[in-house]
Amino acid sequence: MTHSSPQKTIAIIGAGLSGLSCATKLQAQGFKVQVFEKSRGPSGRMSTRNGKDWTADHGAQYFTARDPLFIEELNNWINAGISAAWHPHIKVFENGQWHERASTEKRYVGIPAMNSPGKYLAENLPMHFNQTIDQIDRQDGQWVIHSLESGNINQQFDWLVLALPAVQTFTLSNLVDKSVEKADAQFKMMGCWTVIASFAEKLNMPFDAAFINDEIIGWICRNNSKPARQGLETWTIHANPQWSQQSIELEKEEAGKRLLECAKRLGLDCQNAQIFLHRWRYASGSIDAKPGFRAYQHLKLGLCGDWLHGGRVEGAWLSGYQLALQIKNE
Repeated sequence: MTHSSPQKTIAIIGAGLSGLSCATKLQAQGFKVQVFEKSRGPSGRMSTRNGKDWTADHGAQYFTARDPLFIEELNNWINAGISAAWHPHIKVFENGQWHERASTEKRYVGIPAMNSPGKYLAENLPMHFNQTIDQIDRQDGQWVIHSLESGNINQQFDWLVLALPAVQTFTLSNLVDKSVEKADAQFKMMGCWTVIASFAEKLNMPFDAAFINDEIIGWICRNNSKPARQGLETWTIHANPQWSQQSIELEKEEAGKRLLECAKRLGLDCQNAQIFLHRWRYASGSIDAKPGFRAYQHLKLGLCGDWLHGGRVEGAWLSGYQLALQIKNE
């Protein structure tokens, strides 16, 4: 009589796209996964804010697809009706002048919101929301984790995957092995101040989205220009990463005031809009696509995230997917 080996158990901390990609692939490979997320829902920085009669993508604005593996995944999303191409009229503001953006790059968004792909991936996964994992430990070759909200999680795991921004990853990994942080000390993530402005009437702006150079704002976008969006006219304004990081500890009111003054100079007057502010402490990371992920065999510890794989949505998905393949082969 043959005895099959027990299913390996894996805890994944973080339900952004990298964590969901990793969890989905590991589950398909026969692993028993559990996903823990501090927020109320999945998707991380592919997030959508909902207000009274409006919605706005206030994290990632769109994504591209270049790698064959991600293109295949994107086609699955399109067939499932949770992603579509976006064809905005884009301008660029530089040296005090507006220019047309000449680009043939294909851009995609989630539908009806940017968080739709994340929700889709999470549907068939064991998810634990509102769980801030604040302690991890290795005991007798197994991982034990602790939640700020629930205390000790009543299960031990063979592997642990940290699908978190770099700083949060190293804060946890430092509890068990300081060499992990030393190996990845070069990875830095910058914040992003975001303003959402919702208007009662449609604005007469000469673009759907704009890249802004040499100002504290880096990006402006009319959310309603994306497919399947409903509700009031809503614009998302992202500050540029350098200014955001330098100003990350500003009071919200002051950060919003400066960004709205800049937006007005650019032609977007938000005086009559409903205004909402969000501070992303960890928004943009490495533009290098290598190593893509990290797997520490001696610890049974994996790291994934866009900050390890190019800083884009595609990189986040590939990082989690490639880590899952590595864990299978360990």
